[in-house]
Amino acid sequence: MPDDDDDTRRGLIYGASAYLLWGVFPLYFPLLEPAGTVEILAHRMTWSLVVMAIILRVTRGFGRVRTVLANRRQRSLLMGAAVLVSVNWGTYIYGVNSGHVVETSLGYFINPLFTILLGVFVLGERLRPAQWAAVGIGTVAVLVIAVDYGRPPWIALILATSFGLYGYLKKRAAVGAVESMTIETGAMFVPALIALGVIALQGNLVFGSHGAGNALLLAGTGLVTAVPLLLFAASTRRLPLSVIGLLQYLAPVLQFSVGVGIRHEPLPPAELAGFVLVWIALIMLTVDGLRSQRRAWALADSANSIAA
Repeated sequence: MPDDDDDTRRGLIYGASAYLLWGVFPLYFPLLEPAGTVEILAHRMTWSLVVMAIILRVTRGFGRVRTVLANRRQRSLLMGAAVLVSVNWGTYIYGVNSGHVVETSLGYFINPLFTILLGVFVLGERLRPAQWAAVGIGTVAVLVIAVDYGRPPWIALILATSFGLYGYLKKRAAVGAVESMTIETGAMFVPALIALGVIALQGNLVFGSHGAGNALLLAGTGLVTAVPLLLFAASTRRLPLSVIGLLQYLAPVLQFSVGVGIRHEPLPPAELAGFVLVWIALIMLTVDGLRSQRRAWALADSANSIAA
């Protein structure tokens, strides 16, 4: 029992650390300016692959990567995931550096609602009444915010959609975090180098032309990407999914706080009302999920008792 408690404690520390780091990303990416979105994304892909290669070298994990690449189904799923994560990262970087941090947080707040819809329309899952109600409230929230913006919240919708589909492909691939991330960044390595080459030919490459500090920060995108990913992978091995589900809200809460409290982005009453509706929907989902899990545990205990 003490070992289980210690394992759970470590899982909470790892998980909270991962989401806290993801939550403060809006403070990091502006430091990379005057590099544009495409250059930052290309550096993130390039240096992430370098970091993952070092990790594989230390852990002797190249054999595991070769095994995954030999599996056509897993390889294809991870190629698709690479495209989706590129769209997600690029949209997020653009959103943060263009002054839309609050809208990026909305994307990750509504991501669980999109994931539910993905389960319905792609996997044919049946929803409980509370889940349908949460999706309905979330839809109303997006409409309220769209009316306030005078346009759909495209940044939030692209983030939620790309990350939801990315998670779906990763789940189907069923590959370890280090191996999958290596393959994903490897798939985008050549396009990233081409993008950096084109930017350099145009005379707009920031890397190396704005001091050592800026160059180190751009190279640091590899560590910034890899560290929270590895912490998250370590936490998922130690914590139940219900706890992971609660921890995931730390990141958008922090992003929202950074956008409003530090970046001083405007938050009109109508937009705030939309966020409140999203939070209500998420609370409903969380409560319903916890109740469902308790019922499942109770049924399992009853079955074990009968079997005993």
